[in-house]
Amino acid sequence: MRNTYFLLRHGQNSHQVQKKGQIYPWPEPSPILLTEKGKRDVKKAAKELKKIGIDVIYSSDVPRARQTAEIVAKELGLKVFFDSRLRDVNVGIFHGRPEEELKRAIPLRDRLTCRPPGGESWIDVQKRMLNFLQEIDKKYKNKKILIVGHKGPLWLLEAAIKGLGQKEIFEIKEKGLPCAQFRKLETR
Repeated sequence: MRNTYFLLRHGQNSHQVQKKGQIYPWPEPSPILLTEKGKRDVKKAAKELKKIGIDVIYSSDVPRARQTAEIVAKELGLKVFFDSRLRDVNVGIFHGRPEEELKRAIPLRDRLTCRPPGGESWIDVQKRMLNFLQEIDKKYKNKKILIVGHKGPLWLLEAAIKGLGQKEIFEIKEKGLPCAQFRKLETR
């Protein structure tokens, strides 16, 4: 890769607090926004990111990620580029339903290749995330680029970049980014 990338998961939001165990609705009937704690945590991360010297910010266009990116951008004095390819995993008919329903219908071990009706597999997510990364990597050189997104797509991108196999993907999932946390995207 020609650039250095950092991955930042969106901050804590109202859905996570009020609807634990329920998958995010899509499209959102009203924007799901950050909690006050989420905003504080993102501001703290932004101060750390400022020390790194981020040059460019890309973000999912979903409100919780958008809000996160805008807080960081304000601290860093940068513009945010929004891209729909950075959205969360599309779970099709399971949006807005209990997570347990999805787990019963498609066990975790099958999510790599199995698509929920109207949704995408984890391999599909990796492809769109890699497509995004390859496109922006050609656009810049020697830049520090921040990617603001969602837990699933970020760890799937990380797994693809590291060339991890199926067993290793499940291991890295357990180490997925907590809300408002970031890390450098590194190859193996």
